[in-house]
Amino acid sequence: MIKHFISLEWKQYFRSSYWQKGLAVKILLGFFAVYMMVSFLSLGIFSFFIIRKTVPDTDPLHVVNSYLLFAIMGDLIFRYLMQKLPAMKIKPLLVLPIKKKKLVHYVLAKSAISAFNIFGLFFYVPFAIVLMKEGYSVSGALGWLFAMIVIIQSSNFLNFIINKSNIAFAVLATILGGAVALQYFSIFDLTTISKPLFNAIYETPSLSLIPLILLFVFYFINFKILKSQLFLDGAIKAKVKEVNASDLSWVNSFGEMGPFIKNEMRLIWRNKRTKMVFLMSFLFVLYGLIFFTNPIYEEKMKGFLVFASIFVTGGFVLNYGQFIPAWESAYYKMLMTQNLSYRKYIESKWFLMTAITTVLFILATPYLYFGTKTYLMVASGAIFNIGINTLVILYAGSFNRKRIELNVSGIGNTQGTSAKQFIIIIPIMGIPIAIFYLFYLKISYHAGLIAIGVFGILGLLLRNYFMDLIAKKYVKNKYAAISAFEEVA
Repeated sequence: MIKHFISLEWKQYFRSSYWQKGLAVKILLGFFAVYMMVSFLSLGIFSFFIIRKTVPDTDPLHVVNSYLLFAIMGDLIFRYLMQKLPAMKIKPLLVLPIKKKKLVHYVLAKSAISAFNIFGLFFYVPFAIVLMKEGYSVSGALGWLFAMIVIIQSSNFLNFIINKSNIAFAVLATILGGAVALQYFSIFDLTTISKPLFNAIYETPSLSLIPLILLFVFYFINFKILKSQLFLDGAIKAKVKEVNASDLSWVNSFGEMGPFIKNEMRLIWRNKRTKMVFLMSFLFVLYGLIFFTNPIYEEKMKGFLVFASIFVTGGFVLNYGQFIPAWESAYYKMLMTQNLSYRKYIESKWFLMTAITTVLFILATPYLYFGTKTYLMVASGAIFNIGINTLVILYAGSFNRKRIELNVSGIGNTQGTSAKQFIIIIPIMGIPIAIFYLFYLKISYHAGLIAIGVFGILGLLLRNYFMDLIAKKYVKNKYAAISAFEEVA
């Protein structure tokens, strides 16, 4: 039966049109996975010798054990943000004579071999082999390795419980937050727990069976949760949710654009992924702190400062704008049957991106603390985002062909992502950096900043001309977009 399940999923995956259309993204993700594996493998092989050379009076195993609790906490946080819950299209199988527990066991077993569980092994396995080759106890090293493998799997199933239960999330978030706070404020050192705990597992390999108990408990809880939801009526029953409609009547003052802006604002706030993108845009304001506080960028890598200035105020343009009009893919066909002005439809999106970029620029005012030169860099980036990057993003949107499900969590979700999203970064970041260096090297630093701002102003002055061209491009590609958005991943 398990073999049959695997065969069905394999056929479903490769027969989907998304397999061919998303091939470029899959190749990029594949390269990233290989990079991560090689990095962990190198760390696993060489960390023992690096530690022994750096701190010769300390046992490398003790050093690693001191920080394993931090590694486990970091892994759990990363999983919560990035790992998707185990899934399988089981609705057609529910009417067949297949025991529900077999379906549940298969879904849970499938999650055990995810990339999140494999990456860690590329560190722990070679590190354990090095320990044995360096004369450490074979039984101790194998017991330690077994414990780490079981802990990885326990984190896997614990993450699913956290995602399914707000109470579990609140409890764990409180524990992790408290632990980080205690460590950060030097109230309590977690290494004093981590080191003796994992040292004990090495010295007494039978203790590695304790994490196994946790693994069985977490697996059983997941099994009960999934099995309780495995009913056809539960799978097809629509959730009825009362909508809290805010008063957006003031938007009507924008004339023909008003209804479009109003719908866009509702779309952003009522759906998980759009809301996440919107809120994350405000965190981009802090991005400049990485670069503007480091003197090396000012002295040797000024291009990175331009990069940062675009990011500080361009969070919404970059994150939300790149998926226009795919946000509306679920009802794009219906939208295109309406008697609407395509120019106003596009212009409303430009207006929204411009308004939020302006708000982000105002929030970036504290960068004055780092000097007027830094603030001018942020200001030139904001003008360029409004004048040029909004238009570039809108033009690129006419080529978007990937459907997005709005109610799916935005964290770790690559729906709608294609090679175009990576290619569009080149002009958005490359053009302002090239403009800056052209004038900076020929004239001065301030000339480079002014040039970026001037190009942004030129974009604003020529906005109507470019808007007409972009609207024509959307009309030309309308039917191709409608057809593509009808396909479900």
